[in-house]
Amino acid sequence: MKEIGFDNDLYLKMQSEHIYERIGQFGGKLYLEFGGKLFDDYHASRVLPGFQPDSKIRMLRELRGQAEIVIVINASDIEKNKVRGDLGITYDMDVLRLIDAFTGNGLYVGSVVLTRFSNQPSAISYESKLKTLGMKVYRHYSIPGYPSNIPLIVSDEGYGRNDYIETTRPLVVVTAPGPGSGKMATCLSQLYHEHKRGINAGYAKFETFPIWNLPLNHPVNLAYEAATADLDDVNMIDPFHLEAYGQTVVNYNRDVEVFPVLSAIFEKISGSSPYKSPTDMGVNMAGRCITDDAAVRRAANQEIIRRYYEAMCELRKGNAGEEPVAKIELLMKNAGLTISDRPVVMAANVRSEQTGGPAAAMEMEDGAILTGKTTMLLGASSALILNALKYLGNIEDDVKLLSPKIIEPIQELKVKHLGNHNPLLHLDEILIALSIAAVTDPMAKKALEQLPKLSGLEVHSSVILSQVDVGVFKKLGVNLTCEPMYQTKKLYHK
Repeated sequence: MKEIGFDNDLYLKMQSEHIYERIGQFGGKLYLEFGGKLFDDYHASRVLPGFQPDSKIRMLRELRGQAEIVIVINASDIEKNKVRGDLGITYDMDVLRLIDAFTGNGLYVGSVVLTRFSNQPSAISYESKLKTLGMKVYRHYSIPGYPSNIPLIVSDEGYGRNDYIETTRPLVVVTAPGPGSGKMATCLSQLYHEHKRGINAGYAKFETFPIWNLPLNHPVNLAYEAATADLDDVNMIDPFHLEAYGQTVVNYNRDVEVFPVLSAIFEKISGSSPYKSPTDMGVNMAGRCITDDAAVRRAANQEIIRRYYEAMCELRKGNAGEEPVAKIELLMKNAGLTISDRPVVMAANVRSEQTGGPAAAMEMEDGAILTGKTTMLLGASSALILNALKYLGNIEDDVKLLSPKIIEPIQELKVKHLGNHNPLLHLDEILIALSIAAVTDPMAKKALEQLPKLSGLEVHSSVILSQVDVGVFKKLGVNLTCEPMYQTKKLYHK
């Protein structure tokens, strides 16, 4: 059985109740800055086993009668065609994806805000596109000296120059495709405009990590640092909270550094600040819902090692520098972790040395380690998946789920007619072939039925995999790491 260390139902209940309380604290109008991933928070589900990846959107569905969504995008990111690394789509396209996802979950998307707008041609074109699609669009502008020039910021030439976003519901969730989009500035601008109109409104922040009521060096909080190693985020004790309440809680450097400015802005807008610390601004209840700290620690430690391999591979691909790797190495040292704490690493690498080719290993729920090697017909990942499905289905190891008569014609099609140089089948091709075989072969059918059981299992590859195979592992819910090396010495890799 998979370890469970988090009560997801309790989390949904407590989180919804706490947000309702915060709305009431400000007289019935709250701007909630929503950070992190709303629909697919797989990081949270990995470090808090039991947390469901869609928990945040489920929580918002509970509040849908009170909530509306405002999506924020930096106009400069539109101009630069900034891409989300996890999805491979531009931020402007992700806004459309988010709108569809929210509305598909019964949530009302009120508008889109273009922040740091300075008449960028691409942003103007995008604005027209959104309006054609029936969306309300607002413009917010850069403010010289932001965020330190408070007299200018909190004035008619600062926040007052921004468009006022018309909202109709008590809870306004402000979210964005990624960091640096201007969510907080949008919320504060709205507070200024609401105050000018005589409307009492408040601001709060929803960030799952770091978890404020866990120790600074708890593996869950260290895993957050590892996940954001490229952003230079650092967990730290909130000094303002310690001074105000005598309580040691955890926040991160950017919120702590900006808090004096935020307090001054709050005071300038409404005469006083409602918060004594950056932690006060948060509404996160995740730390209250951990039911097995030991299980959570083990899961988070594994995530730190996975993030190390991810950073190493990004360095090898030329997509990142050495700093994130060095930072995560230090986190691993502080946590007492080495790569040997991830059993599939040694298993895959030993198998690769034995066979002289790429290999992969998977750790099953019962602790068994399975491996897959490269053959004339199958790549290591494909062989591993077939071995795992046989293991889960109690199918004898010598049973051929796919005969060469099925695989060889597909290889011939790939090489002779589709222009592929590598005849080995990718994971998606193997699974399609297996699904076809399952129509007439009971063993293939039985194996295919085991696919859902792969979710949450650990896999390591001795080489960097193709984007196709990485994508399939991700869709299956498998936690994949790769050695930072390619199978060949070519410069171009798909």
